[in-house]
Amino acid sequence: MESLHYYIGFNLAQGIGPVRLRALIEACGDIQQAWEAPVHVLSAAGLDRRSLESLLATRASVDLEREVERLAAAGVQAMTWEDSAYPSLLSEVHSPPPLLYVRGRLEAEDAWAVAVVGTRRISAYGRETTRRLAGDLARSGITIVSGLARGVDGVAHRAALDAGGRTIAVLGCGVDQVYPPEHRELARHIMGNGALVSEYPLGTLPEARNFPPRNRIISGLSMGVLITEAGRRSGALITADYAAEQGRDVFAVPGPIFAAGSAGTNRLIQDGAHVVLETADILTELNLTMVSEQSQAREVLPATAVEAALLSHLSSTPTHVDALGRAVGLPIAEVTSTLALMELKGMVRRVEGMTYTTVREPAPAYKIE
Repeated sequence: MESLHYYIGFNLAQGIGPVRLRALIEACGDIQQAWEAPVHVLSAAGLDRRSLESLLATRASVDLEREVERLAAAGVQAMTWEDSAYPSLLSEVHSPPPLLYVRGRLEAEDAWAVAVVGTRRISAYGRETTRRLAGDLARSGITIVSGLARGVDGVAHRAALDAGGRTIAVLGCGVDQVYPPEHRELARHIMGNGALVSEYPLGTLPEARNFPPRNRIISGLSMGVLITEAGRRSGALITADYAAEQGRDVFAVPGPIFAAGSAGTNRLIQDGAHVVLETADILTELNLTMVSEQSQAREVLPATAVEAALLSHLSSTPTHVDALGRAVGLPIAEVTSTLALMELKGMVRRVEGMTYTTVREPAPAYKIE
């Protein structure tokens, strides 16, 4: 039986976190021997009565092989801190999660990551700030990490996807339990361009006590943490605290001094967080300017004459598809289908209704013969 089985077993037992598990492994020699160790060895290794009882009950009741099969059936990958694929940034923090459950895919490029978090009660200012900064970071090749919550988190994930970038959502429940439920569709898109990640076993419900601990994973997966809007008691401030403890940079967007939703970010700045007025503030501080320059150098060229013609009539001002159709002399059906493909490529953005803007400055147009 592979070591993964035993990590899954320990993860199902209550009260055995990273510190206790590492102590057990050191005392017993490896993860298998720790799982199979007799009571007196487990007690000598530091397990208290409650944790010991939980572990013994789990060993007696759980079929580890069946648990592995259950993960495979759900399309979930489990990786331990022994695996080479385990996120390198997360492995550097104090007491990283021994086991991660992943739906989607983690890539080596996700080491270039910035967390974007904030209030659930997002304002129009916070929404636009988050969308612009997260989108710019994603276009610069930076993976956006957040928590899939309402408000800032959801906007950050969507902005990364809209920019054609990658994003990781860290959950306070099992990866098979999307919360909040209205983000199920968003979660599906994230799995196609990133991953859902959790340290909690399948079936774990989104209980309030699970969310503060998951914030250490959000910061741990990231080179820095950006808080775009947060009140004085926002959970995003917990993520900022973890980031500081982990030696990660903390960034905050200033807001009006009378706005309750900016009280937390303004306080972070007062306490020493980096002030963010534009995306370059983050890229420069994290030494990611070359990534940004390379991204800007990769001009998105139109693949067809129709795409080129549409780009030549688009700008930062929203334009309706009817006007575009008249301008290029093409049927609306062809215009809308081409725009949909261009949106997937990250060349244009649908603003509202059937109006579109460019994401970047358009490339030189080609004449339609």
